[in-house]
Amino acid sequence: MLNKKVWAVVGVTENKEKFGYKIFKKLIEHGYETYGVNPKYSLIDGEKIYPDLKSLPKKVEAVDVVVPPKVTMGLLDEIHEMGIEYVWFQPGTYDDRVIEKAQNLGLSIVYDDCVYARLIEKGKDRS
Repeated sequence: MLNKKVWAVVGVTENKEKFGYKIFKKLIEHGYETYGVNPKYSLIDGEKIYPDLKSLPKKVEAVDVVVPPKVTMGLLDEIHEMGIEYVWFQPGTYDDRVIEKAQNLGLSIVYDDCVYARLIEKGKDRS
């Protein structure tokens, strides 16, 4: 999934201590075209933030989810309707029902893993 170049981070936050911020910044740092999604913000560190996936200026290839399972559950329909195939569920963003629904929708998913950790590893590979 990390070969996909256009990402959305749903649940991006301006709180630098949270993974919603760290993942967003790390994807950008690694050269991914990255869009932040959170209706609470319009800008984070000078980057435009969008209220939902449908507001993005282009279709993303992958979505990184950093919201609670209840929010994630509703997000899956929007992801499916938009034809987005790849979804990465950060720890704490899913439960059995979320995974089952994602699989039933035919989405390609990653869970029990962390994008942030993978990007740090990828960065070490480049040095």
